[in-house]
Amino acid sequence: MQRMRVAGVVLGVTVAAVLFGAEGGAARAQAGGTAAVAGSAQVAVRSGPELQAADAALKAQLGEIAKAHHGKVALYATQLKPGREVTLDADAVVQTASVIKLTILFEAMEQVRAGKAHWDDKIQLEPGDAVSGSGILLFLDAPQTLTLKDVLTLMIVMSDNTATNLAIDRIGLDAVNARTAWMGLKETHLYKKIGKPATGPMPADQAKFGLGKSTPREMARVMERIGRCELAGPGEVAGPLSEKDAAICGEAMKMLRNQFYRDTIPRYLEKLDSTETGSGIASKTGSLNAVRADVAIVAGKTGPIVLSIFTYENADTSWTAENEGEVTIAKLARAIVEAWSPAGIDGKMLAPGLGLGPKSVGTVSPKGGAAASNE
Repeated sequence: MQRMRVAGVVLGVTVAAVLFGAEGGAARAQAGGTAAVAGSAQVAVRSGPELQAADAALKAQLGEIAKAHHGKVALYATQLKPGREVTLDADAVVQTASVIKLTILFEAMEQVRAGKAHWDDKIQLEPGDAVSGSGILLFLDAPQTLTLKDVLTLMIVMSDNTATNLAIDRIGLDAVNARTAWMGLKETHLYKKIGKPATGPMPADQAKFGLGKSTPREMARVMERIGRCELAGPGEVAGPLSEKDAAICGEAMKMLRNQFYRDTIPRYLEKLDSTETGSGIASKTGSLNAVRADVAIVAGKTGPIVLSIFTYENADTSWTAENEGEVTIAKLARAIVEAWSPAGIDGKMLAPGLGLGPKSVGTVSPKGGAAASNE
C-alpha cells in the first residue's frame, strides 16, 4: 500500500484535480532469442529474426540493471504490436501491494457492463471507515456521499486505501477473485480489505503476501485486458468495440493515465511524450517498505507496450523519490521503451482498444495468453 508522500499545497492541488476531473499530464512472436543470467534469474527475449540483434542488446542491458539492484527483480513486458516479449523471472509469485487494485477496477468495469453496478451508484463514507496509508479520504469528515466512480478514481489515482475498501464493499471481494480465476490467473488473489480484520478464514499464505499476490505475467494480463477493452464474456464473438464498452474502458483509462505516483515507470519516459493529449502512460503502482512495483501500458509510437515490473526484498526501504527499487524500475522501463519504440510515445494512442484489432476473448491460460486468440 502506498504511503502518503505529499502534503499541504501539493495535496490540495491533487485533490482538486481528482475531484473536479482535471486531465493528468502525464505477443507474442516466434521464439528466436536466447537466455542470459541476471543474478539468479533468467532473462529471455523472443522475437522474429529481424529483431534478434536489437533484442540481444536489450537482453544484456536488462540483465546488468537487474544484477546491480540490491534486492530481487521480476519483470514481464510485451509489445502487443508487432509482438515482442521480454521476461525476467516473470512467473515469480510476489507481493502486489496496491497493484492488486487493478483487479478491483477490472471487476467493477465488468459489473458496470453487466448492469450490476453503475458509475453513479451512491457509496457512503461513514465514521470509522478511514484507514491509514495513502489517500485523501482519511482526512475528510464523515459522513460523505461518493459515487462508485469517485471511489474507483481515488483508488487508482491516489491509491486511496479507504476508497479501496469502499470499492471492495460495493463490488465484492469474492467477485474479484472469481473474476481472476475465470481469467485463468492461477496465482492472483486479493485477500482482504486494507487495515481491517478479515471477515472469514484466510488462506495459509496470506501472512506472507499481505493484501494480495500475483506474478508479473498475470498482472500484465489484467492491464492488457483493460487496455484492449476485453470485456466480452465466454462465448461472445470478438468484434469492433461497442460504444458502451469503449465508454467503460475510457473511464478506466482516464483513471490510470492520471495515476499520481510517477517515480517508477514514468520517471524517464514522460519527456518522450510531446503531445497535448495527456500522458502516454497508464499505470498502477504498489509500494511496501521492501517492495516497489508498477504495471503500465506505454503508448509506444511503434505499438503499445505493457510493462509489469516488481522489485522486492529490497535493501533500500526508504520512502523517497530516490528509493533504489523505484529507480531500478524506471531504468528497466526506459531500456525497454527506448529499444522497442525509439521514436517515443504518443498519448493520442492511449485509447480504449489501443488501436489494435479485435481479439478472441474468454478465459486465459496460466501463462497469460488467450485460450483462443485471433492474434
